Order: sequence, then structure tokens, then C-alpha cells
Amino acid sequence: MAKTKTSFFCQNCGHQAPKWLGRCPSCGEWNTFVEEVIQKEEPTKGSWKSSSSLKVAAKPRAIQEINFEEQPRIKTKDQELNRVLGGGIVLGSLILIGGEPGIGKSTLMLQIALTLSNYRVLYVSGEESEQQIKMRAERLAHKSDNCYILTETSTQNIFKQIEQFEPDILIIDSIQTLQSSFIEAGAGSISQVKECAAELMKYAKESGTPVFMIGHITKDGGLAGPKVLEHMVDTVLQFEGDRHLAYRILRTTKNRFGSTSELGIYEMLESGLREVTNPSEILISQRDEDFSGITIGAMLEGNRPLLIEIQSLVSIATYGTPQRSSTGFDAKRLNMILAVLEKRGGFRLGNQDVFLNIAGGLKVEDPAIDLAVCTSIVSSYEDISIPNTVCFAAEVGLGGEVRAVNRIEQRIAEAQKLGFKEIWISKFNAKGLNVDSYDIKIRMASKLEDVFIQILRK
Repeated sequence: MAKTKTSFFCQNCGHQAPKWLGRCPSCGEWNTFVEEVIQKEEPTKGSWKSSSSLKVAAKPRAIQEINFEEQPRIKTKDQELNRVLGGGIVLGSLILIGGEPGIGKSTLMLQIALTLSNYRVLYVSGEESEQQIKMRAERLAHKSDNCYILTETSTQNIFKQIEQFEPDILIIDSIQTLQSSFIEAGAGSISQVKECAAELMKYAKESGTPVFMIGHITKDGGLAGPKVLEHMVDTVLQFEGDRHLAYRILRTTKNRFGSTSELGIYEMLESGLREVTNPSEILISQRDEDFSGITIGAMLEGNRPLLIEIQSLVSIATYGTPQRSSTGFDAKRLNMILAVLEKRGGFRLGNQDVFLNIAGGLKVEDPAIDLAVCTSIVSSYEDISIPNTVCFAAEVGLGGEVRAVNRIEQRIAEAQKLGFKEIWISKFNAKGLNVDSYDIKIRMASKLEDVFIQILRK
């Protein structure tokens, strides 16, 4: 039996130390070190195969001698997931999905398992019983004869079943519930998560089987467990959204086989998650009349153009110090825009409360909605409504200039497709832009003053 030893791990970043430390030298957090007992059996550690089937050690090869053929990806019936993964599931990839409790991670994975009817899918659950999973499957509008359920937490028992079953796709729900007999620590601890993830990674790479792992998140919204877990996997997906709203967002924060800026949008229904193919229609509220403080901005999430609604409310501050509140938009950037409007536009906002909201629960970082934010605030301040057939796509500089943004053709095309009659852009985007090829009226401006003169006409 190997010698039992203890070590201290930071619960925030996974840094290992031989003794307890008050402050982590890696991440700087205080009082995060906990002691864990570690016992490793070196001869067979980390092996997912039986000892009789272990392969010989690998040898170095020249890169020119390696034969390479583009392997086809597994296309799911979920087009949103295909887009986020970069075109489908890559064989042998290790994919980590994180999100808040109850957001729908297990529902999404079970729905994917049921729709892949042409592949043998093994769904391993350490959190729910077979009856609970069956109850959820009955609510989903999908049936499959190739989806198999295994309720187990021991990685050694799981790999025994995998060797016999030989699945095409493996789903683990969740990585924090698994436990390896090679580590004498509780399930969900730093050392157990690292060891179990390492065994799954070795299995995925050697067998060529895609592995999905569901992971828990911390109270700060980051993936629970050591940071090395995110470095080990090929793709990290974040499932976001307000549990009290119907819409969910699937983001990519790491992807070795595709873009890291793609976005998938779902709607949570009683029958499962529905793909939202045209998110602009759900992000723009339907209203009978125009209201002041509401504008439409054209933004990009990855390669997907979206038209979103910006809502502002400006009112006199009654408690002395004006409030500056924003939902879905960076508060510091809002303060910068308010300073630009006061200095360059002459609007006295120093004694006004300003509330800004991005409709639909989105968090936007694209600077192309700056002009829409400016016009929304001014519209509420002057109490003048802006027609709901007008949208904006431009960045605003500290000098009050209207700056150009990238991929303006996609933004204009999306606005035209949704029936908008007019779009405001920077005149510096005019280079190489064929204005006559669009049915939508394209208005150009070089500074905020040019825009306000037109939109504030009564």
C-alpha cells in the first residue's frame, strides 16, 4: 500500500501547498486552504482500461510523418449547440458545461442524449436516480432507443461498464459527484475532481469518444473546482439566464475546435428547451405606441447579429446624490457616456437619476450600442419618443464623435430583415459600403450633435 500523505489545497484556484497558508500566493484569497488526505496507487493510477488491455508507451514522431484527415463532426439536431461547439461535436473531445443550479444543464444534456438516436449514448448520473431521470425524459418531447442510463459515482465501476457497453457519446452528471478509489478524499474535493477529470480525459483521447461533463459553479459564477479543470478540457460552455425568465443563453468561454464568441439561445418550456432561431424578435418588445427612453441597437454576439432594446429612465434626483443604475450594461461605461452627453451635448444630467436596462436579460459588451444608449438617455431626458422603426449601430468616443464599428453589413442586413426603416451608423463606415444595395434607409453621422438634431425634432 502506498504511503498516505496530506496536502493543502486552495478551494478558489486549486494551488497546492505542503502546509496551511493564510493567503493563497496564486490568487491572493484569504483563508481558502483546506487539508485533504491523498493516497495514490502508482502502478495503475489513472487507467480507465483493465491492466491486460493497456497499450504500449507512445514514441515521438516527426510532424511530417503524421497522417491527418479531417474527421467529420457529430451533428446534433440542436443547431444552437452545433453553432456554439463550432459546427458539431468533435470526436474525442472533452466538454465541460457549467451553470447555476436549476438553470437546465441536466435537461439540456438529456435532451441531446434523446435526440441523438443514431448514436449509443451513455448518461451517467451521480445526482439522480433512474426513476428521476425517467420522469424528466417523459416530459421531453423526444424518444430514443439508444439512450442508456447509469447511476454510479465510482469511476472504476463506470469504466467497467464503458468497456462492455462501448458508447459513442458519454455524458457525466456531474463531475463533482464522481469519486476515484485512487484518491482518499471526499467527492467534490479538489483532488477528486482533478483525478476524475484526468481519467475521463485519458478515456476520451484514447477511445475517440466525446465526453460531456456537467460542472457546478461557485457563488461568484465561476466553475467550481480547481482552475486546472478548465485547462484540461477542450471546450468550456456556460449556461446562463435568470431562472425566473424563460430564456437561457449558452456561451463558449473556451473552445479548441471553434470560436469562443458564439452564442446559443433557448426558451425553457414544459416540454424541454426550444431553440430560438431568431433571437432579435424576442429581445425587442412588441408595443402599440412609441415611448420615450426606448431605442434599438444592433450588436454582435460571435458571428450572430442581434437587435436589442435599450430602455432608459431619467428623472430628477430627489435624495440629493443622483443614482446611476444599469442592468446588462457596464456601469463604468454608462458613467462615461453620461459625462460625454453633459460635456459635448450640453445636457444637464448631474442632478438626474439615470436607470438603464437591456431588455431580455442580456449582458452586452459590444461598444456598437453606445449610440443607442446615448439616444435612449436623451430621449427620456427630453421626453421625446423615437420611432420603433429606427435603430442605431455606432460607438461613441470621449470627444462626442460617432465612431465606426466592425461588420456593419451584417448589422444593416439584420435590421432590414426585421423590417426597420432606418439605421444610424458612423459616416466612417461608409468606405466600401454599397448603400444602394439595401432597402433600409442608412443615415450617417460623424458626431452626436448630428444625430440629436434629427431625432429630437417634434
